[in-house]
Amino acid sequence: MGRIVAIDYGQKRTGIAVTDELQIIATALTTVETNNLMVFLQDYTIRNEVSCFVVGEPKQMNNTASESAVFIEPFVKKLKAAFPAIPVDRVDERFTSLMASRTIREAGLKKKDRRNKALIDTVSAVIMLQSYMETAK
Repeated sequence: MGRIVAIDYGQKRTGIAVTDELQIIATALTTVETNNLMVFLQDYTIRNEVSCFVVGEPKQMNNTASESAVFIEPFVKKLKAAFPAIPVDRVDERFTSLMASRTIREAGLKKKDRRNKALIDTVSAVIMLQSYMETAK
């Protein structure tokens, strides 16, 4: 069984989270500059078996696509073309950044660390992955 890779896609940075090989635990992996994302994923899939990509789907409160969907949809098409054997699932990413910020604050990190957008992106990817794993069962 391969890992599930969650991608919290952003215009500048992208947070990445992964499961263990048994798909039990979601863990923060890293934050990648978005312009290096496809190279990172190519390298990661060479070194690790990946059974699925999970990409955040930005939605408004009324369930319509948010304005950031215009940036994410081309990436999803590129991802599917680059990895045709690996399914790409989508997960609602509403409030993940807010939840990530709250989680970081509650963990007791210093104010400087709480403002670290790369950390927020990675924690957001973990939250998305956990949500996906809970609904996929």
